[in-house]
Formats: sequence, structure tokens, C-alpha cells
Amino acid sequence: MKLLAKLVLCSALITGPAYASSAAKRHYASLPKPSSMATAISDAKAPWGWADFCSRHADECDVVATDAKSIEATAENWKLIQDINLDVNAAIREASDQEVYGVPERWEYPTSGSGDCEDYALEKRNRLIKAGLPRQALLMTVVIDEGGFGHAILTVRTTNGDYELDNRVNRVLSWENTGYGFVKQQAGDNPNHWVRLGGPSAPLMTATAQK
Repeated sequence: MKLLAKLVLCSALITGPAYASSAAKRHYASLPKPSSMATAISDAKAPWGWADFCSRHADECDVVATDAKSIEATAENWKLIQDINLDVNAAIREASDQEVYGVPERWEYPTSGSGDCEDYALEKRNRLIKAGLPRQALLMTVVIDEGGFGHAILTVRTTNGDYELDNRVNRVLSWENTGYGFVKQQAGDNPNHWVRLGGPSAPLMTATAQK
């Protein structure tokens, strides 16, 4: 198996509403123990969905390369990250791109109130940037899940390590604890620069992440 450049993410995972519930009582985790950061092992081609997204949102993609940044791991920032993860998970109805847009794959802000995994991640990224966190520390990330399917999440790079915002999980987990195989993500210097990752591997990652 090969991970194609035009990878259709999430399509095998749509089962109905997202796992979060707006009625659920929120329990905030304390600041996490220091973790690690995902290691970039080579440059990678940006997913087709990101390039397509940029064709409609040029102002968000035509940026000058800058130094990578990390978000200070403060209690205030950690609460903000958890709040936005919960808010978006609760607000968006999980639905395939075919259902929402009539195409197999499209990365887009879920303005209709429905979307799939990369749409959740884009929305979380957008809200965190508007809340004042640096774009360079909010990285769209492609993974392989436990079932061998493509999935998209948002990596939040902090001074305590990398943490993942996922539409399937209300808790914000360190990247090592997601159970996913990490394939590639945006580099911190430029959202159009993607890198292949080394680190925790799902069972099918080695075979699927070669190309």
C-alpha cells in the first residue's frame, strides 16, 4: 500500500455526530508533563487537500517564511487550547466531503456546521490563531490511525512538547499517546512547507508512508 499525494482522509471514519457533546461537563486537565516534539526526517509533498484549500484561501497561504515558534505552556494557554478543542468538537457535525461538498476530498472551514477530520483541524487552527496563538506552532498533521486509515489532526507545539487536537477525542493528548502513526505535517517556518515525520508508528505506517 502507498499513501497517495491525494490522500482521501477520514472517509472510512464517518459514523455520525462528533464524539464531543456540548452538554458534557468540562473537566480541564492540568498542565501536561513535558513531552517531546515530533522529529522531521525529510521534506514531504503537501497533501492535495492543502493545496486545494490554498487555491481558495490564498491570503492564508501566501506568507513569508519565519522562524518556527512554540506556545508557552502556561495555564491560560492550556485552558484556551482545551476550550477550543471542545468547542469545535461539539459545534461541528461529522460528515464526509462527499455529503457536504459533493466531492471525495476537500479541506475547508466547516461554515455549514458539518465537516470531516481536516475541517475540524482547520477550524481549531483558525480559532487559535484568532485568539492570539502563533500560526507557526499550529501544524496541520496527517496520521494513520489504528485501523490503517488516513486521518488529519492539529498539532499544537508548546514549550512542553507536541499535543494533538483531534475530532475523535476530547482530551488533548501528547503525540506519543494518540496511538497514531505520524506521517507528515506542516513545518513551523511556512505552512506550505511539509515534512515527513519519524516517531510513534501505527501497524501499517511503515508500508503506507513511503510515498
